[in-house]
Amino acid sequence: MSRYLAYGVSLALLALSLLLAMRWPGWGWAAAVFAVLAALGTWDLLQRRSTLRRNYPLLAHFRYGLESIGPEMRQYFIEGDTAEVPFSRQQRALVYQRAKSVSDVRPFGSQQGVYAVDYEWLNHSIAPVEIASHDFRIVVGSESAQPYSASVFNISAMSFGSLSPNAILALNAGAKAGGFHHDTGEGSISRYHREHGGDLVWEIGSAYFGCRDAEGRFSEERFVANAIDPQVKMIELKLSQGAKPGKGGLLPGAKVTAEIAAARGVPVGLDCVSPSRHSAFSTPQGLLDFLQRLRELSGGKPVGFKLAIGHPWEWFGIAKAMYESGLLPDFIVVDGAEGGTGAAPAEFIDHVGLPMHEALMLVHNTLVGLGLRERIRLGAAGRIISAFDIARTMAMGADWCNAGRGFMFAVGCIQAQSCHNDRCPTGVATQDPARWKALDVPDKALRVRRFHDNTLKALADLIGAAGLVHPQQLGPEHILRRVSAIEVRSLAALYRFLEPGELIHGTPEHAVFRAFWHDARSDSFEPPERIRRLRDSKSL
Repeated sequence: MSRYLAYGVSLALLALSLLLAMRWPGWGWAAAVFAVLAALGTWDLLQRRSTLRRNYPLLAHFRYGLESIGPEMRQYFIEGDTAEVPFSRQQRALVYQRAKSVSDVRPFGSQQGVYAVDYEWLNHSIAPVEIASHDFRIVVGSESAQPYSASVFNISAMSFGSLSPNAILALNAGAKAGGFHHDTGEGSISRYHREHGGDLVWEIGSAYFGCRDAEGRFSEERFVANAIDPQVKMIELKLSQGAKPGKGGLLPGAKVTAEIAAARGVPVGLDCVSPSRHSAFSTPQGLLDFLQRLRELSGGKPVGFKLAIGHPWEWFGIAKAMYESGLLPDFIVVDGAEGGTGAAPAEFIDHVGLPMHEALMLVHNTLVGLGLRERIRLGAAGRIISAFDIARTMAMGADWCNAGRGFMFAVGCIQAQSCHNDRCPTGVATQDPARWKALDVPDKALRVRRFHDNTLKALADLIGAAGLVHPQQLGPEHILRRVSAIEVRSLAALYRFLEPGELIHGTPEHAVFRAFWHDARSDSFEPPERIRRLRDSKSL
């Protein structure tokens, strides 16, 4: 019965140490240790919740211990430098190096498999150019009363509550110093966002945090109070997010502190619920009317929305409403299913929503096909770390990129994946003061600024090598991908890109447009009739 060996040995050693303690009192400490082990083994035998512990008293706890440190063991000793889980050691090292302004030069050639399927690269020019400034910017809301000049690389939506006070302070101070914007996340604007005065994009979700009444409905009065703040440069309505598209959220009352309650406009100590859908509108046209209302109430600041693409007809309905009504958002942020800085159910993380590359190209193509692309700016978020990530994303249609986890690495995140249990070891994603107070704000703010600055310097080198002077000149023809051992294609050849105005004159030879464009409606998010019939045919 070897499975009881540890328990039996603990009993025998307890008895022996008790006998020895009668003659030599120093053995009392050993007796105490073996008494604890014997008691634990006895409890394992008597309890009924775990069969493993009943069958392997004491020994089972060694398994639990090893299992609990399994992710760390793999991360530090087993995983390769390029294994993405979800960010590779090589990717994290790049952020740390740039955040600290130490050399990111690598010797002896690439660790990437350049002949592996899906390997990507940027073609260079035989006539490269020198770029004077790496402060690449684009104007958002050029037709609005208060247009905003945005950096092409910014901090993605991460709420106070999911991130610690000191993490928010460091991010915003870094954004202020570096001249780029900081998205608040749907948790609204906290005092930590305001302290350093960095540019803010105020994200408003379905719970209308920061602009809600006592019943959780949109409040014009509270919206105006935040929207007219000069620190708020743009307003972003969140329809869905990459980590858990189509799902709301719940912050348990125990975590709703006075500071979180003040930022969100909710009662202290009560469960804080984010509905899965908005109550201020229910149709594509209603969405655009609501955005116009926000634009007027804010005094003409750029207003847009963020979404993760799901059912194509819903996005097509929004696009048709834009074309038919002439009411346009100033910007759209496309969030990919690979995004998400916080915790989400496993199925949502792994299997819900369209990845960013396909989602971005769908949105970009639709706007081009309707002749609206020049009037609407596109942002994109989803596992963006390096200058090449930015270049590829802009080549696919984005005007700027947002990064969440990249900037988390810059403030000290080590990918411990403890964001959901309040035990973040670096004080980034926790509300435990004993942890987050150890995060040094001035030092981490400097790292945030350096990461941004050094990444854009690398981007300038990349596009200069390609013979370009601004990343907006990048197109799908600049990015090459290996599709087999003997075949290489540019993204322009791999994907079908629409011509300007092509959707106005008919349905293009593009599978998703042929399947869903004709039936999409500007007055409803409901599925087309044929989709409803298909669903009904499966009902019992």
